Amino acid sequence: MLLEFTEKGIYCPPAKVYIDPWRPVERALITHGHADHSRWGHQYYLSTKTAKPVIRHRLGPIKIETVEYGERRNINGVNFTFFPAGHIIGSAQIRVEHKGEIWVVSGDYKLEDDGISEAFVPVKCHNFITECTFGLPVYKWKAQEEVFAEINDWWRKNQEEGKVSVLSAYALGKAQRILHNLDASIGKIYTHGAVENTNEVIRKQGIALPDTIRVTPTIPKKEYPGSLVLATPSALGSPWVKKFGTTSLGIASGWMALRGARRRRAADRGFVLSDHADWDGLNQAIADTGAERIFVTHGYTDIFRKWLEEQGYEAHVVSTEFEGELTEMKESSEGEEDNE
Repeated sequence: MLLEFTEKGIYCPPAKVYIDPWRPVERALITHGHADHSRWGHQYYLSTKTAKPVIRHRLGPIKIETVEYGERRNINGVNFTFFPAGHIIGSAQIRVEHKGEIWVVSGDYKLEDDGISEAFVPVKCHNFITECTFGLPVYKWKAQEEVFAEINDWWRKNQEEGKVSVLSAYALGKAQRILHNLDASIGKIYTHGAVENTNEVIRKQGIALPDTIRVTPTIPKKEYPGSLVLATPSALGSPWVKKFGTTSLGIASGWMALRGARRRRAADRGFVLSDHADWDGLNQAIADTGAERIFVTHGYTDIFRKWLEEQGYEAHVVSTEFEGELTEMKESSEGEEDNE
């Protein structure tokens, strides 16, 4: 096969490169900056131009080259092209073509245009490697305009009651999507240190975000009522939250579609908002590729593979170390030392 699934990651033998490898390799092509897809230790990295700053912010002084979306890169006779995945800023699907055989490694993706990430582009192929983080029919997302209307209304109500609205969001991706779509005219927006560190990287790329204020020990407690605080998931339930006084805790996550998920996280409000495709999005993306063979990497893999087979696809479950939204939650705690 043109692509092989090895103990180090997805490998292309003719090009001698890996895609999102989870063990150190010589050459790695990276779909996006989340921790389960871009790891430290490779000798050379290749990513999109807009993904590079965050990857370098996370991993340090690595050797990394970039490509534009749609730009073809030939490596040892194999053509690689990066197309938008719509997951987060800079995220990509990687099209691999050699001797008439075409594969697409989708990484993580969503079909809805969130207004800040480069919008998903369907790519024709013979073999499609897909996540299925939310690969059950119960996961069907509302239009994000409805979700952000709910978030803004919640914030306004809390403001009227003199509360601080503390909203949990992953430091990379979800936080910037929320900031881009919030009604910033409601009040001040404060950010956890890990969120603000990522915001600074994004702003330096020329990507506009609303004004935010980093939470520091020097800010008087009286400044917070009526404001919104964008926190990492790991900060909820920690002493860090107590500094804000009377709060209403909200969580923005695809997992909020499950009954009981909000209660288990001790949140007052759950907003169903994910940077991964829902059930309909997964099925639409797969259909649009025209692929005959589907390789499912992470999520509800066995259930989703069986569903695909019932729809007439040749489907396979592949063992990887990708974890979707679970790893994003872990990543959001990076930089927790800057949480005062």
